[in-house]
Amino acid sequence: MVEKTNQMGVPVIAVGDQYVIGFDRRRLEELLAGREGAAQQKPSFGLQIADASKISQKAGVLPVFGAFVGGVKPGSPAEKAGLQEGDVITEINLRPISNADDLAKALSSMSRGNRVTIAFLRGQKKLYTETVF
Repeated sequence: MVEKTNQMGVPVIAVGDQYVIGFDRRRLEELLAGREGAAQQKPSFGLQIADASKISQKAGVLPVFGAFVGGVKPGSPAEKAGLQEGDVITEINLRPISNADDLAKALSSMSRGNRVTIAFLRGQKKLYTETVF
C-alpha cells in the first residue's frame, strides 16, 4: 500500500483503482455506488474537502464554517474555477455551505454543463468565481 498510495495511514481501502486513506464513509459509499452504476455516475468537480470548522479548531483559530479545500485535481472544473488548496467554500449558486456534506449535496444535484457560482474565503478575503461543471 505504501508503494501505491505513498501513505502509511491505517486503514487503506482499495476500490478499483481508487484508494481511501482512513475511514471515510461518504467517500467509500461514493466509490461503491460508482462501481455499481458507472454509467449513472455524476461528473467529478475535482475537490478533496473537509469541514472547515474542524480544520480551524485543530489549528486553534476562530471557527470558520464551510468546506475546506484540501486538494484540487488538475484539469478539473474546480481548478478551472481557480480554487486552491486552503480555500474555504461558503456558497454554491447562492446556497450556503456550512460543511463538507453541504458542498457534496449541492454538487450532487448538478449535471455536466451546469454553470456554478462559488463564494469562498482565501485568507481574509471573500472571493467569487464561476465555472461550468
